[in-house]
Amino acid sequence: MYPVQSDLRSALQIAATFCYLNQIPLSAWPESRIALCRRTKVRAESLRLKLRSRVRAFSSSPSSIESEALVDKTIQPAICTADELHYVSAPNSDWRLALWRYIPSPKAPSRNHPLLLLSGVGTNAIGYDLSPGSSFARYMSSQGFDTWILEVRGAGLSMRGVESKKTDLSSENNVISNPIVSTTKGTINSVLPAEQEPAINLGSLVDFENSAVKENNKESVTVWDESQVVAKLTETFMSLSERVSGFLNEGQSRIMSAKLFDQISKLLEDAQLSERFDEIREKLSGLLEARQNSAIASQIRDLSQRLVNIIEEGQRSVSPQFFDLQERFSTTIEDFQKQLDLIIKYDWDFDNYLEEDVPTAMEYIRAQSKPKDGKLLAIGHSMGGILLYAMLSQSGFEGRDSGLVAVVTLASSLDYTSSKSSLKLLLPLADPAQALNVPVVPLGALLAAAYPLSCRPPYVLSWLNAQISAEDMMHPELFEKLVLNNFCTIPAKLVLQLTTAFKEGGLRNRDGTFFFKDHLHKSNIPVLAFAGDQDLICPPEAVYETVKVIPRHLVTYKILGQPGGPHYAHYDLVGGRLAVEQVYPCIIEFLTRHDVT
Repeated sequence: MYPVQSDLRSALQIAATFCYLNQIPLSAWPESRIALCRRTKVRAESLRLKLRSRVRAFSSSPSSIESEALVDKTIQPAICTADELHYVSAPNSDWRLALWRYIPSPKAPSRNHPLLLLSGVGTNAIGYDLSPGSSFARYMSSQGFDTWILEVRGAGLSMRGVESKKTDLSSENNVISNPIVSTTKGTINSVLPAEQEPAINLGSLVDFENSAVKENNKESVTVWDESQVVAKLTETFMSLSERVSGFLNEGQSRIMSAKLFDQISKLLEDAQLSERFDEIREKLSGLLEARQNSAIASQIRDLSQRLVNIIEEGQRSVSPQFFDLQERFSTTIEDFQKQLDLIIKYDWDFDNYLEEDVPTAMEYIRAQSKPKDGKLLAIGHSMGGILLYAMLSQSGFEGRDSGLVAVVTLASSLDYTSSKSSLKLLLPLADPAQALNVPVVPLGALLAAAYPLSCRPPYVLSWLNAQISAEDMMHPELFEKLVLNNFCTIPAKLVLQLTTAFKEGGLRNRDGTFFFKDHLHKSNIPVLAFAGDQDLICPPEAVYETVKVIPRHLVTYKILGQPGGPHYAHYDLVGGRLAVEQVYPCIIEFLTRHDVT
Protein backbone atom coordinates (compact mmCIF):
# COMPACT_ATOMS: atom_id res chain seq x y z
CA MET A 1 0.00 0.00 0.00
CA TYR A 2 1.39 3.40 -0.99
CA PRO A 3 1.58 6.25 1.52
CA VAL A 4 -0.44 9.33 0.73
CA GLN A 5 0.98 12.83 0.56
CA SER A 6 -0.06 13.69 4.10
CA ASP A 7 1.84 10.64 5.35
CA LEU A 8 4.96 11.80 3.55
CA ARG A 9 4.69 15.31 4.90
CA SER A 10 4.25 13.94 8.40
CA ALA A 11 7.24 11.68 7.94
CA LEU A 12 9.40 14.57 6.74
CA GLN A 13 8.24 16.69 9.68
CA ILE A 14 9.16 13.93 12.15
CA ALA A 15 12.47 13.29 10.44
CA ALA A 16 13.40 16.97 10.34
CA THR A 17 12.47 17.45 13.99
CA PHE A 18 14.49 14.40 14.98
CA CYS A 19 17.44 15.72 12.97
CA TYR A 20 17.19 19.10 14.71
CA LEU A 21 16.87 17.66 18.21
CA ASN A 22 19.73 15.21 17.75
CA GLN A 23 22.50 17.37 16.38
CA ILE A 24 25.98 16.22 17.23
CA PRO A 25 28.41 19.12 17.58
CA LEU A 26 31.86 18.83 16.09
CA SER A 27 33.38 18.91 19.54
CA ALA A 28 31.50 15.76 20.50
CA TRP A 29 32.77 13.69 17.58
CA PRO A 30 35.50 11.13 18.22
CA GLU A 31 38.85 12.50 17.12
CA SER A 32 39.22 9.73 14.56
CA ARG A 33 36.02 10.79 12.83
CA ILE A 34 36.97 14.47 12.90
CA ALA A 35 40.30 13.56 11.38
CA LEU A 36 38.62 11.51 8.68
CA CYS A 37 36.22 14.31 7.78
CA ARG A 38 38.99 16.89 7.66
CA ARG A 39 41.32 14.57 5.82
CA THR A 40 38.73 13.78 3.17
CA LYS A 41 38.07 17.38 2.24
CA VAL A 42 41.69 18.41 2.68
CA ARG A 43 42.79 15.59 0.42
CA ALA A 44 40.16 16.56 -2.12
CA GLU A 45 41.82 19.98 -2.31
CA SER A 46 45.27 18.40 -2.45
CA LEU A 47 44.34 16.65 -5.67
CA ARG A 48 45.25 19.77 -7.57
CA LEU A 49 48.46 20.26 -5.61
CA LYS A 50 49.94 16.77 -5.27
CA LEU A 51 48.96 14.94 -8.41
CA ARG A 52 51.27 12.19 -9.60
CA SER A 53 49.54 12.23 -12.95
CA ARG A 54 47.83 15.12 -14.69
CA VAL A 55 46.08 14.37 -17.95
CA ARG A 56 44.51 16.64 -20.52
CA ALA A 57 42.18 14.80 -22.87
CA PHE A 58 41.18 16.50 -26.11
CA SER A 59 37.82 16.07 -27.78
CA SER A 60 37.02 16.69 -31.40
CA SER A 61 35.66 20.08 -30.43
CA PRO A 62 37.93 23.13 -30.11
CA SER A 63 37.61 23.12 -26.33
CA SER A 64 39.64 20.68 -24.27
CA ILE A 65 38.69 18.75 -21.18
CA GLU A 66 40.62 19.69 -18.09
CA SER A 67 41.17 16.67 -15.88
CA GLU A 68 43.08 15.41 -12.90
CA ALA A 69 43.92 11.79 -12.19
CA LEU A 70 44.68 10.68 -8.66
CA VAL A 71 46.62 7.44 -8.73
CA ASP A 72 48.54 7.81 -5.47
CA LYS A 73 46.55 5.97 -2.79
CA THR A 74 48.33 7.86 0.00
CA ILE A 75 46.55 11.09 -0.93
CA GLN A 76 43.27 9.59 -2.13
CA PRO A 77 40.29 10.40 0.14
CA ALA A 78 39.77 7.60 2.64
CA ILE A 79 36.10 7.31 1.72
CA CYS A 80 36.95 6.43 -1.87
CA THR A 81 37.35 2.65 -2.15
CA ALA A 82 38.13 2.67 -5.86
CA ASP A 83 41.57 1.88 -7.26
CA GLU A 84 41.88 5.39 -8.63
CA LEU A 85 40.02 8.66 -8.25
CA HIS A 86 39.87 11.00 -11.23
CA TYR A 87 38.47 14.49 -11.67
CA VAL A 88 37.25 16.13 -14.84
CA SER A 89 35.95 19.68 -15.24
CA ALA A 90 32.35 20.05 -16.39
CA PRO A 91 31.90 22.58 -19.20
CA ASN A 92 30.13 25.88 -18.60
CA SER A 93 30.51 25.57 -14.82
CA ASP A 94 33.06 25.46 -12.01
CA TRP A 95 32.18 21.85 -11.12
CA ARG A 96 34.84 19.13 -11.03
CA LEU A 97 33.20 15.74 -11.50
CA ALA A 98 34.55 12.73 -9.62
CA LEU A 99 35.19 9.45 -11.44
CA TRP A 100 35.87 6.30 -9.38
CA ARG A 101 37.94 3.81 -11.38
CA TYR A 102 38.24 0.06 -10.78
CA ILE A 103 41.14 -1.57 -12.63
CA PRO A 104 40.34 -4.89 -14.39
CA SER A 105 41.67 -8.04 -12.77
CA PRO A 106 44.73 -9.37 -14.65
CA LYS A 107 43.26 -12.85 -14.34
CA ALA A 108 40.00 -11.91 -16.07
CA PRO A 109 39.28 -12.08 -19.81
CA SER A 110 40.44 -9.09 -21.81
CA ARG A 111 37.63 -6.70 -22.74
CA ASN A 112 37.32 -4.29 -25.64
CA HIS A 113 35.36 -1.48 -24.04
CA PRO A 114 35.41 0.37 -20.71
CA LEU A 115 32.27 0.32 -18.58
CA LEU A 116 30.52 3.46 -17.27
CA LEU A 117 28.20 3.23 -14.24
CA LEU A 118 25.61 5.96 -13.62
CA SER A 119 23.78 6.30 -10.29
CA GLY A 120 20.26 7.42 -9.41
CA VAL A 121 19.00 10.88 -8.55
CA GLY A 122 20.57 12.32 -5.42
CA THR A 123 22.99 9.43 -4.93
CA ASN A 124 26.75 8.86 -5.13
CA ALA A 125 29.17 6.03 -5.91
CA ILE A 126 28.63 4.22 -2.59
CA GLY A 127 25.57 2.38 -3.93
CA TYR A 128 27.76 0.57 -6.46
CA ASP A 129 30.45 -0.29 -3.89
CA LEU A 130 28.87 -1.00 -0.51
CA SER A 131 31.52 -3.43 0.71
CA PRO A 132 34.17 -5.81 -0.69
CA GLY A 133 31.64 -8.63 -0.55
CA SER A 134 28.78 -6.58 -2.01
CA SER A 135 30.28 -4.41 -4.71
CA PHE A 136 28.71 -4.12 -8.14
CA ALA A 137 31.73 -2.17 -9.39
CA ARG A 138 34.28 -4.66 -8.01
CA TYR A 139 32.38 -7.56 -9.56
CA MET A 140 32.48 -5.91 -12.99
CA SER A 141 36.21 -5.18 -12.76
CA SER A 142 36.85 -8.76 -11.60
CA GLN A 143 35.24 -9.86 -14.88
CA GLY A 144 37.75 -7.82 -16.87
CA PHE A 145 35.89 -4.54 -17.40
CA ASP A 146 37.69 -1.24 -16.86
CA THR A 147 34.92 0.14 -14.63
CA TRP A 148 34.17 3.79 -13.93
CA ILE A 149 31.51 5.35 -11.68
CA LEU A 150 30.56 8.94 -12.47
CA GLU A 151 29.48 11.22 -9.63
CA VAL A 152 27.60 14.04 -11.34
CA ARG A 153 27.64 17.62 -10.05
CA GLY A 154 26.38 17.88 -6.50
CA ALA A 155 27.01 14.20 -5.72
CA GLY A 156 29.68 12.48 -3.62
CA LEU A 157 33.23 13.70 -4.11
CA SER A 158 32.41 16.02 -6.99
CA MET A 159 33.05 19.60 -5.96
CA ARG A 160 32.95 23.16 -7.06
CA GLY A 161 36.32 24.56 -8.01
CA VAL A 162 35.78 27.65 -5.87
CA GLU A 163 34.84 25.56 -2.84
CA SER A 164 37.92 23.36 -3.11
CA LYS A 165 40.17 26.43 -3.17
CA LYS A 166 38.59 27.70 0.06
CA THR A 167 39.83 24.72 2.04
CA ASP A 168 42.16 25.87 4.82
CA LEU A 169 44.53 23.09 5.87
CA SER A 170 44.88 24.52 9.36
CA SER A 171 41.22 25.32 9.98
CA GLU A 172 39.23 23.61 12.72
CA ASN A 173 36.15 23.79 10.50
CA ASN A 174 37.31 21.61 7.63
CA VAL A 175 34.38 19.23 7.92
CA ILE A 176 33.59 17.35 4.72
CA SER A 177 30.55 18.83 2.99
CA ASN A 178 30.01 15.87 0.68
CA PRO A 179 27.22 13.39 1.44
CA ILE A 180 29.66 10.69 2.55
CA VAL A 181 31.65 10.82 5.76
CA SER A 182 32.50 7.38 6.96
CA THR A 183 31.87 3.76 6.17
CA THR A 184 31.62 2.79 9.81
CA LYS A 185 28.42 1.88 11.59
CA GLY A 186 26.49 4.70 13.18
CA THR A 187 28.01 7.50 11.11
CA ILE A 188 25.96 10.62 10.53
CA ASN A 189 25.43 11.45 6.89
CA SER A 190 27.09 14.83 6.40
CA VAL A 191 25.00 16.13 3.56
CA LEU A 192 24.14 19.43 1.93
CA PRO A 193 20.53 19.98 3.03
CA ALA A 194 18.46 23.08 2.61
CA GLU A 195 18.85 26.06 4.86
CA GLN A 196 16.11 26.50 7.42
CA GLU A 197 13.03 27.03 5.26
CA PRO A 198 9.70 27.64 7.03
CA ALA A 199 7.78 27.53 3.75
CA ILE A 200 8.07 23.75 3.51
CA ASN A 201 7.31 23.17 7.19
CA LEU A 202 10.29 20.93 7.81
CA GLY A 203 10.92 22.35 11.23
CA SER A 204 14.34 23.70 12.12
CA LEU A 205 16.29 21.57 9.68
CA VAL A 206 19.94 22.56 9.97
CA ASP A 207 22.13 23.29 6.98
CA PHE A 208 25.06 21.15 8.13
CA GLU A 209 27.41 22.48 5.48
CA ASN A 210 26.85 26.15 6.23
CA SER A 211 26.73 25.70 10.00
CA ALA A 212 30.00 23.76 10.03
CA VAL A 213 31.99 25.75 7.50
CA LYS A 214 30.50 29.23 7.28
CA GLU A 215 29.06 30.00 10.70
CA ASN A 216 32.25 31.56 12.04
CA ASN A 217 32.49 33.86 9.03
CA LYS A 218 28.83 34.83 8.90
CA GLU A 219 28.16 38.55 8.95
CA SER A 220 24.71 39.48 10.22
CA VAL A 221 23.16 42.87 10.70
CA THR A 222 22.97 43.12 14.47
CA VAL A 223 22.98 46.91 14.55
CA TRP A 224 20.76 48.90 12.22
CA ASP A 225 22.97 50.43 9.53
CA GLU A 226 20.83 52.29 7.03
CA SER A 227 23.33 52.26 4.16
CA GLN A 228 24.07 48.58 4.69
CA VAL A 229 20.38 47.66 4.73
CA VAL A 230 19.69 49.70 1.60
CA ALA A 231 22.59 48.00 -0.18
CA LYS A 232 21.43 44.58 0.91
CA LEU A 233 17.85 45.24 -0.14
CA THR A 234 18.98 46.57 -3.52
CA GLU A 235 21.17 43.51 -4.05
CA THR A 236 18.25 41.22 -3.23
CA PHE A 237 15.94 42.92 -5.74
CA MET A 238 18.64 42.90 -8.42
CA SER A 239 19.23 39.20 -7.80
CA LEU A 240 15.56 38.50 -8.41
CA SER A 241 15.71 39.94 -11.92
CA GLU A 242 19.22 38.87 -12.90
CA ARG A 243 20.96 36.06 -11.03
CA VAL A 244 18.12 33.54 -10.97
CA SER A 245 16.87 34.15 -14.48
CA GLY A 246 16.30 30.84 -16.20
CA PHE A 247 15.50 28.93 -13.03
CA LEU A 248 11.94 28.53 -14.26
CA ASN A 249 10.45 28.88 -17.71
CA GLU A 250 8.52 32.06 -16.82
CA GLY A 251 7.38 34.21 -13.96
CA GLN A 252 9.93 33.08 -11.34
CA SER A 253 11.04 36.62 -10.49
CA ARG A 254 7.42 37.72 -10.08
CA ILE A 255 6.66 34.80 -7.75
CA MET A 256 9.72 35.37 -5.59
CA SER A 257 9.27 39.14 -5.38
CA ALA A 258 5.61 38.70 -4.40
CA LYS A 259 6.71 36.37 -1.64
CA LEU A 260 9.18 38.92 -0.26
CA PHE A 261 6.68 41.77 -0.55
CA ASP A 262 4.08 39.75 1.33
CA GLN A 263 6.54 39.10 4.14
CA ILE A 264 7.39 42.80 4.41
CA SER A 265 3.72 43.75 4.26
CA LYS A 266 3.01 41.64 7.34
CA LEU A 267 5.49 43.79 9.26
CA LEU A 268 3.63 47.00 8.41
CA GLU A 269 0.25 46.82 10.10
CA ASP A 270 -0.27 50.58 10.21
CA ALA A 271 -2.68 51.67 7.46
CA GLN A 272 -0.70 54.75 6.45
CA LEU A 273 2.63 52.90 6.25
CA SER A 274 1.01 50.02 4.35
CA GLU A 275 -0.41 52.47 1.83
CA ARG A 276 3.00 53.97 1.17
CA PHE A 277 4.56 50.49 0.94
CA ASP A 278 1.95 49.38 -1.63
CA GLU A 279 2.97 52.29 -3.85
CA ILE A 280 6.63 51.26 -3.66
CA ARG A 281 5.70 47.62 -4.21
CA GLU A 282 3.84 48.42 -7.43
CA LYS A 283 6.77 50.37 -8.85
CA LEU A 284 9.33 47.75 -7.85
CA SER A 285 7.27 44.96 -9.41
CA GLY A 286 7.34 46.76 -12.73
CA LEU A 287 11.07 47.38 -12.56
CA LEU A 288 11.88 43.77 -11.69
CA GLU A 289 10.23 42.61 -14.91
CA ALA A 290 12.10 45.13 -17.05
CA ARG A 291 15.41 44.48 -18.80
CA GLN A 292 18.17 45.45 -16.40
CA ASN A 293 20.42 48.45 -17.06
CA SER A 294 22.07 51.20 -15.04
CA ALA A 295 18.95 53.38 -15.07
CA ILE A 296 16.76 50.54 -13.77
CA ALA A 297 19.34 49.70 -11.10
CA SER A 298 19.36 53.32 -9.94
CA GLN A 299 15.57 53.37 -9.63
CA ILE A 300 15.60 50.11 -7.67
CA ARG A 301 18.19 51.60 -5.31
CA ASP A 302 16.03 54.74 -4.79
CA LEU A 303 12.94 52.66 -4.06
CA SER A 304 14.94 50.50 -1.64
CA GLN A 305 15.95 53.68 0.19
CA ARG A 306 12.32 54.77 0.40
CA LEU A 307 11.33 51.37 1.78
CA VAL A 308 14.03 51.57 4.44
CA ASN A 309 12.80 55.05 5.34
CA ILE A 310 9.32 53.62 5.95
CA ILE A 311 10.80 50.98 8.24
CA GLU A 312 12.72 53.64 10.18
CA GLU A 313 9.58 55.72 10.54
CA GLY A 314 7.70 52.70 11.85
CA GLN A 315 10.50 52.00 14.33
CA ARG A 316 10.17 55.52 15.75
CA SER A 317 6.46 54.91 16.30
CA VAL A 318 5.30 54.16 19.83
CA SER A 319 2.86 51.51 18.55
CA PRO A 320 3.51 48.06 20.08
CA GLN A 321 3.29 46.32 16.69
CA PHE A 322 6.42 48.17 15.53
CA PHE A 323 8.59 47.02 18.41
CA ASP A 324 11.91 45.79 16.98
CA LEU A 325 10.65 46.50 13.46
CA GLN A 326 14.12 47.24 12.11
CA GLU A 327 15.50 43.99 13.47
CA ARG A 328 12.58 41.98 12.11
CA PHE A 329 12.93 43.66 8.72
CA SER A 330 16.66 42.89 8.59
CA THR A 331 15.96 39.26 9.52
CA THR A 332 13.30 39.01 6.80
CA ILE A 333 15.74 40.26 4.15
CA GLU A 334 18.53 37.96 5.34
CA ASP A 335 16.30 34.88 5.40
CA PHE A 336 14.96 35.67 1.96
CA GLN A 337 18.48 36.17 0.60
CA LYS A 338 19.50 32.77 1.98
CA GLN A 339 16.70 31.11 0.07
CA LEU A 340 17.67 33.01 -3.06
CA ASP A 341 21.28 31.90 -2.62
CA LEU A 342 20.14 28.28 -2.35
CA ILE A 343 18.31 28.55 -5.66
CA ILE A 344 21.42 29.96 -7.29
CA LYS A 345 23.77 27.43 -5.66
CA TYR A 346 21.70 24.40 -6.69
CA ASP A 347 21.13 25.65 -10.21
CA TRP A 348 21.16 22.56 -12.40
CA ASP A 349 18.70 20.09 -13.88
CA PHE A 350 18.51 16.83 -15.84
CA ASP A 351 19.65 18.52 -19.06
CA ASN A 352 22.89 19.62 -17.37
CA TYR A 353 23.63 15.99 -16.59
CA LEU A 354 22.63 14.85 -20.06
CA GLU A 355 24.37 17.50 -22.15
CA GLU A 356 27.42 18.30 -20.00
CA ASP A 357 28.31 15.88 -17.20
CA VAL A 358 27.86 12.51 -18.91
CA PRO A 359 29.38 13.45 -22.31
CA THR A 360 32.39 15.01 -20.57
CA ALA A 361 32.93 11.89 -18.46
CA MET A 362 32.61 9.64 -21.52
CA GLU A 363 35.17 11.69 -23.43
CA TYR A 364 37.57 11.47 -20.50
CA ILE A 365 37.12 7.70 -20.11
CA ARG A 366 37.75 7.22 -23.82
CA ALA A 367 41.00 9.15 -23.50
CA GLN A 368 42.08 7.01 -20.54
CA SER A 369 40.96 3.55 -21.65
CA LYS A 370 41.53 4.04 -25.38
CA PRO A 371 38.99 1.58 -26.85
CA LYS A 372 39.78 0.89 -30.50
CA ASP A 373 36.39 2.06 -31.74
CA GLY A 374 36.13 4.88 -29.19
CA LYS A 375 32.96 3.48 -27.60
CA LEU A 376 31.80 2.52 -24.12
CA LEU A 377 29.48 0.06 -22.41
CA ALA A 378 27.14 1.66 -19.88
CA ILE A 379 24.93 0.64 -16.96
CA GLY A 380 22.49 3.00 -15.26
CA HIS A 381 20.46 2.57 -12.11
CA SER A 382 17.25 4.60 -11.70
CA MET A 383 18.00 8.11 -13.03
CA GLY A 384 21.29 6.73 -14.39
CA GLY A 385 19.27 4.50 -16.71
CA ILE A 386 16.98 7.40 -17.59
CA LEU A 387 20.05 9.36 -18.69
CA LEU A 388 21.11 6.48 -20.94
CA TYR A 389 17.64 6.24 -22.49
CA ALA A 390 17.68 9.99 -23.11
CA MET A 391 21.12 9.76 -24.75
CA LEU A 392 19.93 7.01 -27.09
CA SER A 393 16.82 9.02 -27.94
CA GLN A 394 18.75 12.20 -28.74
CA SER A 395 21.39 10.46 -30.81
CA GLY A 396 18.72 8.50 -32.72
CA PHE A 397 16.78 11.67 -33.45
CA GLU A 398 19.90 13.52 -34.61
CA GLY A 399 21.21 10.55 -36.59
CA ARG A 400 24.57 10.54 -34.82
CA ASP A 401 26.65 7.93 -33.01
CA SER A 402 25.81 7.72 -29.31
CA GLY A 403 29.31 6.52 -28.42
CA LEU A 404 27.80 3.47 -26.72
CA VAL A 405 28.05 -0.22 -27.64
CA ALA A 406 25.34 -1.60 -25.36
CA VAL A 407 23.25 -0.35 -22.42
CA VAL A 408 21.90 -1.96 -19.25
CA THR A 409 19.19 -0.18 -17.24
CA LEU A 410 18.18 -1.10 -13.69
CA ALA A 411 14.77 0.16 -12.54
CA SER A 412 14.55 3.01 -15.05
CA SER A 413 11.82 4.52 -17.21
CA LEU A 414 11.08 7.61 -19.27
CA ASP A 415 7.34 7.40 -18.58
CA TYR A 416 5.73 6.67 -15.20
CA THR A 417 2.17 7.61 -16.11
CA SER A 418 0.88 4.01 -16.18
CA SER A 419 2.35 3.07 -12.79
CA LYS A 420 1.61 3.76 -9.13
CA SER A 421 5.17 4.90 -8.45
CA SER A 422 5.69 6.39 -5.01
CA LEU A 423 7.60 9.20 -6.71
CA LYS A 424 4.23 10.71 -7.57
CA LEU A 425 4.41 12.18 -4.09
CA LEU A 426 6.88 14.68 -5.55
CA LEU A 427 4.32 16.03 -8.01
CA PRO A 428 3.43 19.04 -5.83
CA LEU A 429 6.94 20.31 -6.62
CA ALA A 430 5.93 20.49 -10.28
CA ASP A 431 4.21 23.75 -9.36
CA PRO A 432 6.77 26.51 -10.08
CA ALA A 433 5.73 28.47 -7.00
CA GLN A 434 6.22 25.43 -4.79
CA ALA A 435 9.59 24.72 -6.40
CA LEU A 436 10.71 28.20 -5.39
CA ASN A 437 9.43 27.69 -1.86
CA VAL A 438 11.41 24.45 -1.69
CA PRO A 439 14.67 25.25 -3.56
CA VAL A 440 16.29 21.95 -2.53
CA VAL A 441 15.18 18.56 -1.26
CA PRO A 442 17.65 17.48 1.47
CA LEU A 443 17.17 13.78 0.77
CA GLY A 444 20.33 12.64 2.55
CA ALA A 445 19.56 14.58 5.74
CA LEU A 446 15.96 13.40 5.82
CA LEU A 447 16.79 9.73 5.32
CA ALA A 448 19.57 9.86 7.90
CA ALA A 449 17.20 11.47 10.40
CA ALA A 450 14.37 9.08 9.57
CA TYR A 451 16.50 5.93 9.76
CA PRO A 452 16.22 5.41 13.55
CA LEU A 453 12.44 5.86 13.27
CA SER A 454 12.20 3.27 10.50
CA CYS A 455 14.43 0.55 11.95
CA ARG A 456 13.80 0.82 15.71
CA PRO A 457 10.67 0.67 17.88
CA PRO A 458 8.02 1.98 17.50
CA TYR A 459 8.87 1.80 13.75
CA VAL A 460 6.73 4.81 12.84
CA LEU A 461 8.53 5.21 9.50
CA SER A 462 9.10 1.53 8.73
CA TRP A 463 7.26 1.93 5.42
CA LEU A 464 10.28 3.88 4.12
CA ASN A 465 12.43 0.73 4.15
CA ALA A 466 10.36 -0.95 1.43
CA GLN A 467 11.10 2.01 -0.85
CA ILE A 468 14.75 0.95 -0.81
CA SER A 469 14.94 -2.82 -0.29
CA ALA A 470 12.55 -5.76 -0.01
CA GLU A 471 12.41 -7.72 3.22
CA ASP A 472 15.55 -9.78 3.96
CA MET A 473 17.24 -8.73 0.72
CA MET A 474 20.02 -6.62 2.24
CA HIS A 475 22.21 -7.25 5.24
CA PRO A 476 21.22 -4.78 8.01
CA GLU A 477 24.68 -3.21 8.21
CA LEU A 478 24.82 -2.71 4.44
CA PHE A 479 21.31 -1.27 4.46
CA GLU A 480 22.33 1.16 7.18
CA LYS A 481 25.44 2.16 5.27
CA LEU A 482 23.41 2.73 2.13
CA VAL A 483 20.85 4.93 3.89
CA LEU A 484 23.40 6.97 5.84
CA ASN A 485 26.00 7.44 3.11
CA ASN A 486 24.49 7.17 -0.36
CA PHE A 487 22.10 10.11 -0.63
CA CYS A 488 22.64 13.79 -1.38
CA THR A 489 20.70 17.04 -1.67
CA ILE A 490 18.56 17.41 -4.80
CA PRO A 491 17.85 20.77 -6.48
CA ALA A 492 14.17 21.54 -6.95
CA LYS A 493 15.08 22.52 -10.48
CA LEU A 494 16.11 18.90 -11.15
CA VAL A 495 12.97 17.53 -9.48
CA LEU A 496 10.87 19.95 -11.51
CA GLN A 497 12.13 18.47 -14.78
CA LEU A 498 11.97 14.85 -13.61
CA THR A 499 8.30 15.23 -12.66
CA THR A 500 7.49 15.56 -16.36
CA ALA A 501 7.96 11.78 -16.50
CA PHE A 502 4.56 11.59 -14.76
CA LYS A 503 2.82 13.63 -17.46
CA GLU A 504 1.42 12.45 -20.76
CA GLY A 505 4.24 11.76 -23.18
CA GLY A 506 6.80 11.18 -20.44
CA LEU A 507 10.07 12.93 -19.65
CA ARG A 508 10.94 15.92 -21.77
CA ASN A 509 13.81 18.37 -22.08
CA ARG A 510 14.16 21.61 -20.14
CA ASP A 511 11.91 23.73 -22.34
CA GLY A 512 9.38 20.95 -22.93
CA THR A 513 9.91 20.68 -26.69
CA PHE A 514 11.59 17.27 -26.91
CA PHE A 515 9.88 14.11 -25.62
CA PHE A 516 12.58 11.50 -25.12
CA LYS A 517 10.31 8.46 -25.41
CA ASP A 518 9.06 9.58 -28.83
CA HIS A 519 12.48 9.06 -30.43
CA LEU A 520 13.86 6.09 -28.50
CA HIS A 521 12.80 3.71 -31.29
CA LYS A 522 15.29 5.42 -33.62
CA SER A 523 18.26 4.11 -31.63
CA ASN A 524 20.18 1.04 -32.84
CA ILE A 525 21.86 0.23 -29.51
CA PRO A 526 20.98 -3.08 -27.74
CA VAL A 527 19.38 -2.65 -24.31
CA LEU A 528 18.98 -4.99 -21.35
CA ALA A 529 16.30 -3.65 -18.98
CA PHE A 530 15.69 -4.97 -15.45
CA ALA A 531 12.71 -4.37 -13.17
CA GLY A 532 12.12 -5.47 -9.57
CA ASP A 533 8.82 -7.16 -8.78
CA GLN A 534 8.38 -5.11 -5.57
CA ASP A 535 9.97 -1.88 -6.73
CA LEU A 536 7.69 0.88 -5.41
CA ILE A 537 9.73 3.67 -7.00
CA CYS A 538 9.96 2.28 -10.54
CA PRO A 539 7.43 -0.58 -10.78
CA PRO A 540 7.64 -3.13 -13.62
CA GLU A 541 4.76 -1.45 -15.48
CA ALA A 542 6.78 1.78 -15.58
CA VAL A 543 9.86 -0.01 -16.92
CA TYR A 544 7.76 -1.73 -19.58
CA GLU A 545 6.24 1.59 -20.65
CA THR A 546 9.68 2.55 -21.96
CA VAL A 547 10.87 -0.90 -23.05
CA LYS A 548 7.90 -1.42 -25.37
CA VAL A 549 8.91 1.45 -27.67
CA ILE A 550 12.40 -0.01 -28.31
CA PRO A 551 12.61 -2.28 -31.38
CA ARG A 552 12.04 -5.85 -30.19
CA HIS A 553 15.24 -7.21 -31.71
CA LEU A 554 17.27 -4.71 -29.69
CA VAL A 555 15.74 -5.06 -26.22
CA THR A 556 15.75 -7.74 -23.54
CA TYR A 557 13.38 -7.23 -20.60
CA LYS A 558 13.68 -9.08 -17.29
CA ILE A 559 11.57 -8.87 -14.12
CA LEU A 560 13.41 -10.11 -11.03
CA GLY A 561 11.51 -11.75 -8.17
CA GLN A 562 9.13 -14.66 -7.62
CA PRO A 563 5.54 -14.79 -6.26
CA GLY A 564 6.70 -16.69 -3.17
CA GLY A 565 9.97 -14.76 -2.88
CA PRO A 566 12.64 -13.61 -3.05
CA HIS A 567 11.47 -10.16 -4.04
CA TYR A 568 13.38 -7.21 -5.49
CA ALA A 569 12.85 -3.56 -4.54
CA HIS A 570 14.59 -0.50 -5.98
CA TYR A 571 18.16 -1.04 -4.70
CA ASP A 572 18.11 -4.84 -4.58
CA LEU A 573 18.97 -4.97 -8.29
CA VAL A 574 22.35 -3.41 -7.42
CA GLY A 575 23.15 -4.41 -3.84
CA GLY A 576 20.67 -7.11 -2.82
CA ARG A 577 22.07 -10.32 -1.31
CA LEU A 578 20.98 -12.37 -4.36
CA ALA A 579 22.06 -9.87 -7.02
CA VAL A 580 25.48 -11.51 -7.39
CA GLU A 581 23.74 -14.78 -8.31
CA GLN A 582 20.68 -13.62 -10.24
CA VAL A 583 21.48 -10.20 -11.69
CA TYR A 584 25.22 -9.84 -12.23
CA PRO A 585 25.68 -12.99 -14.38
CA CYS A 586 22.90 -11.87 -16.74
CA ILE A 587 24.59 -8.51 -17.15
CA ILE A 588 28.01 -10.09 -17.78
CA GLU A 589 26.55 -12.41 -20.43
CA PHE A 590 24.84 -9.47 -22.17
CA LEU A 591 27.88 -7.19 -22.07
CA THR A 592 30.21 -9.97 -23.26
CA ARG A 593 27.94 -10.71 -26.21
CA HIS A 594 28.11 -7.09 -27.37
CA ASP A 595 31.71 -6.33 -26.39
CA VAL A 596 33.01 -6.61 -29.92
CA THR A 597 34.85 -4.12 -32.11
